Amino acid sequence: MTRVTAAVRTTFRSLRYRNYRLFFTGQLISQAGTWLTMIALVLLVLHRTNKNGLAIGLLTACQFAPILVLGAFGGLVADRCDKRKLLLVTQTLEMLQSFGLAALAFVPGMPLIAFYLMALAGGTMLAFDNPARRSFVSEMTPKEDLQNAVTLNSALMTSSRVIGPAIAGLLVVTTGYGWCFTIDAISYLAVIASLWVMRTEELYPAPAASRARGQVREGLRYVRRVPDLRIPLVMMTVVGLLTFNFSVVIPLFVEKTLGGSDGTYTLLYSVLSLGSLAGALFASHRHFIGIRTIVVAALGFGATMMVFSAAPNLATSFPIALVVGFASVMFMTSSSAVVQLRAAPSMRGRVLALQAIVFIGSTPIGGPILGAVCDQFGARGGLVVGGVAALAAGAWGARAIRHMPEGKGDVTTVDALQAETTEMEVA
Repeated sequence: MTRVTAAVRTTFRSLRYRNYRLFFTGQLISQAGTWLTMIALVLLVLHRTNKNGLAIGLLTACQFAPILVLGAFGGLVADRCDKRKLLLVTQTLEMLQSFGLAALAFVPGMPLIAFYLMALAGGTMLAFDNPARRSFVSEMTPKEDLQNAVTLNSALMTSSRVIGPAIAGLLVVTTGYGWCFTIDAISYLAVIASLWVMRTEELYPAPAASRARGQVREGLRYVRRVPDLRIPLVMMTVVGLLTFNFSVVIPLFVEKTLGGSDGTYTLLYSVLSLGSLAGALFASHRHFIGIRTIVVAALGFGATMMVFSAAPNLATSFPIALVVGFASVMFMTSSSAVVQLRAAPSMRGRVLALQAIVFIGSTPIGGPILGAVCDQFGARGGLVVGGVAALAAGAWGARAIRHMPEGKGDVTTVDALQAETTEMEVA
């Protein structure tokens, strides 16, 4: 019993800090609402276009294309601004966008293009919100608990994926799409309130970047010369482009290939997210994460995707989805932790924005590609493409580690990362 209690305290140690507890609680509610909207939008397009893979891919492109275009600038804004105040603005605008989606859904016969345009508006806000929200995590805990705060934040995101899709499946078949978007809009009040009541004197703010020319290019040069950042970001580009497009491939796999329904799809997504939650909690319990962890996670992710693509029926797809979720979040969490911890504080917003560009911003390219692959070869073909991409990224990462200087790419502690970051700041 004592060992279990100690393990729980280790896993959730960041929640000792009031500001982080507020942020965690508000985000848990809001992110569950966000998944309501994401799942409802996919299902709306799925049925309005007679299960067309390319149409779903284009929706994904609208949601994430702004990150590809504006992500670097959004990261620079995060480095320059008070992140808490910036988040109050972006979260309020995102709440209004969800109310806009609800208004469209309640109007009968609203053209599909209106939902695409509203998704594009939400993506534009996300380009500024994402780097600010993720870099703000590092300002709520001291450095000795930073890794735990980062990985626990990933656990929060994945736990919301368990709740959101399940509620979305229930609401879509009982009350319709409009109420999914309305509940999402209301959920933003939780995170806005949490940001509003934080004690600013208990934050650990990073030094604001001064205004100068060429700061976006400076961030790119910084990443290029730091292997601990460059290698994970290259791997995330490949995986984000072709493997993590779950919103495109999985609904087609469940409903078109395996003959499931909307309820089956949302249930499978919740099961996958349970595996993701387990992976995130496992990662948050670890004290050591390095590039080798990312390589192993990428190879495991690719292997499980290949097995998932061969699932003969719905019954076998559920346990496999659990393992896919675990492997996917082990990759995402370990790569995010290394990138966030390795980045210098004054560069963190730009580095995280670049991560969002390669991981999320690549979706507008990969989404339509995978949608077309699924239309041509079936959803199993889309899953195979994703599995091969993750395996290739892992193999490249393993090779890249062998060419790193002695000692690099090994297991990395928070203190070691912080020391290296401090040395770079001085240099």
